[in-house]
Amino acid sequence: MRYLKLALLATCTIMAANIANARDFTIAGYGGKFQDAARTAYFEPFTKTKGIKYQEAIYLGGLAELKTMADTGNVKWDLVITEGPTLQMGCDEGLFEVIEWDKVAHKDDLMEAAVQTCGAGNVVIGNGFAYNSDVFSDAPKDWKDFFDREKYPGKRGMKNQPMLNLEYALMADGVPVDKVYDVLNTPEGVDRAFAKMDTIKDLLQYWESGSQPVEWMAAGNVALSTAHNGRIIMANQEGKPLNFVWKNHIYNIDVWAIPANSPNKELALEFLSTVNTPQNQAVFSKVLPYGPTNMKAAAFMEPGVAESVPVGNNIAEALFLNDAFWIDHGEELMERWNNWSSR
Repeated sequence: MRYLKLALLATCTIMAANIANARDFTIAGYGGKFQDAARTAYFEPFTKTKGIKYQEAIYLGGLAELKTMADTGNVKWDLVITEGPTLQMGCDEGLFEVIEWDKVAHKDDLMEAAVQTCGAGNVVIGNGFAYNSDVFSDAPKDWKDFFDREKYPGKRGMKNQPMLNLEYALMADGVPVDKVYDVLNTPEGVDRAFAKMDTIKDLLQYWESGSQPVEWMAAGNVALSTAHNGRIIMANQEGKPLNFVWKNHIYNIDVWAIPANSPNKELALEFLSTVNTPQNQAVFSKVLPYGPTNMKAAAFMEPGVAESVPVGNNIAEALFLNDAFWIDHGEELMERWNNWSSR
């Protein structure tokens, strides 16, 4: 009976593997406008060139789905786009394949931060603040202005979290961009950031969805708000009088990764070459105004596109989000932030 059970288990494993291999190439993304841009720039060109069918899936964030795939052996995705901290944690847990960069094109043209052990950085997101130009004739220019309640009165929109906000506070308090994480990595630096946050605490209105800063500023509910650059650029293109401040914004990079034991790993590596192509990244930035990781992509952008995404001068004075810092300190700082924000 024991041998029969082992035989049945082996048969089921083989059948599961055959089913997995029989399915279409599957790419998981964020959905919405991201999916539209990725489909136009990457999914369709790649699968057309390869002459294959593909399926799209929606990724909701975190590692739960990937852990389930690893535990069951039923790997439903061949590629997934994810955030930097999630990639690092998943890589450490063996949930993503290690990228064989010798099989991936355009590596040498990518930003250094885009070449990662388990992923290929692809989407550069600017996190800064924006304002309504109908409200302020003298436009705010930096984080010092964002925290200046006398010169720029009114409510401020801010996401209810310590990540990014503590960095913003330190820059507003005069810490140079290249020293922010050195300062934040000390108890005194954390105290300094929270003390700066205290100066505008009574003006804060917390947002949860990336669409809320646009809605609030357009309606006059807040005077300024932290925001993702793409949301503000798209609102501006729609005629809303909103402008994004590029000076000292913080950028992060979303990353393509291959779930561990994908039955289509070699095909997925080929997909990363398509993702890294400067022409394709330029198409993505045209559809969705976030930046490229290929440093040659700007040369292929249509007039006006480069001025609206984190590339060139728009990223020259920016700070790269330190994923490792937030993996190490995120839990303790979130606890302190929650205590602070609820008082």
